[in-house]
Amino acid sequence: MPRARKGNKLRKGGQRRGGGARSSAQADSGSSDDEAASEARSTASECPSLLSTTAEDSLGGDVVDEQGQQEDLEEKLKEYVDCLTDKSAKTRQGALESLRLALASRLLPDFLLERRLTLADALEKCLKKGKGEEQALAAAVLGLLCVQLGPGPKGEELFHSLQPLLVSVLSDSTASPAARLHCASALGLGCYVAAADIQDLVSCLACLESVFSRFYGLGGSSTSPVVPASLHGLLSAALQAWALLLTICPSTQISHILDRQLPRLPQLLSSESVNLRIAAGETIALLFELARDLEEEFVYEDMEALCSVLRTLATDSNKYRAKADRRRQRSTFRAVLHSVEGGECEEEIVRFGFEVLYMDSWARHRIYAAFKEVLGSGMHHHLQNNELLRDIFGLGPVLLLDATALKACKVPRFEKHLYNAAAFKARTKARSRVRDKRADIL
Repeated sequence: MPRARKGNKLRKGGQRRGGGARSSAQADSGSSDDEAASEARSTASECPSLLSTTAEDSLGGDVVDEQGQQEDLEEKLKEYVDCLTDKSAKTRQGALESLRLALASRLLPDFLLERRLTLADALEKCLKKGKGEEQALAAAVLGLLCVQLGPGPKGEELFHSLQPLLVSVLSDSTASPAARLHCASALGLGCYVAAADIQDLVSCLACLESVFSRFYGLGGSSTSPVVPASLHGLLSAALQAWALLLTICPSTQISHILDRQLPRLPQLLSSESVNLRIAAGETIALLFELARDLEEEFVYEDMEALCSVLRTLATDSNKYRAKADRRRQRSTFRAVLHSVEGGECEEEIVRFGFEVLYMDSWARHRIYAAFKEVLGSGMHHHLQNNELLRDIFGLGPVLLLDATALKACKVPRFEKHLYNAAAFKARTKARSRVRDKRADIL
């Protein structure tokens, strides 16, 4: 990864509070959306002896003999790696899916370091000769490998060996949209983590930018781009990966990107896809944040028109949109509008284990979302134990707590129930007062 990511040079990705986390005995009092289980595709396999049980079954549960569990896991992973070169595409896809689940839920740097060349060769063949789903899974596994190996020479070597293939699949208009989508995400995440040369960063930014820029209309920001429905996901992924790399981009590059993209990016706000609209809105907020870092009194020429569009999206009540989509869009664009008009980014708190992560900038939000997308339900485990993520978010060294300390810090279920009941009662009273006022007005 470019060296700008180290310490406070990580633009907005670093801490703003003098510490990205703090220990909390109340950390697990209340559920978080981030604890939702990741979506896992079950793929039939020609190797029933090794894929007859799901990866979650083999990885979950508390086992007394931790060393024995680790050895069993590594034996299974060896079989998965061997199956990556099987003649059957179905078997290869099953092995890739199992590897994806394993890498997302556990830390295995030593095992992967020993087999990085074997994995690189196998993934290269899957990306080069595979089709659709196989290419998508191979790209997803590559992104996870970069997260596991980190920003050292080995991770950089792996990324450089497969970067041309990711670019090739991403740029191929005849390739599967799903494969191109995952290649875009892997390219952005791999460059963020493993690329040390600024030229790698610039080339990846240009490649990702070319994906969504080609759909801009020709009549300026008022022209709606015509994007096929099958490519909505690809454009969202490319835009989000591009935004991720902006968080480590040098200020000289940011200036050129602002001049080139900020006047045109609002076109994507009129897309039919809610995910693409939200991705565009969050990226615009990030660009304004970066621009104000460079120039505190930054002024955008079409501010009034942009705020009008954002305000419309923040209050959208069109019935032809799904109710959940309307709610998500309004929530996102209220925050985007507030930030663009000069306000601070809304702070979000993520609790994991006995620690708390504060996200108070759009750059920090984007970095967190990028890792959450590939790690899924394993995000909390990696935040607790992965030195790469703890370095990025300023969480400090890994906390080492024995079983006695864990038991002492755990909040009893009855106390959780009392806390939630009190919060529910207070919320109900507050809403009742508001309803009473509305009744008086009517």
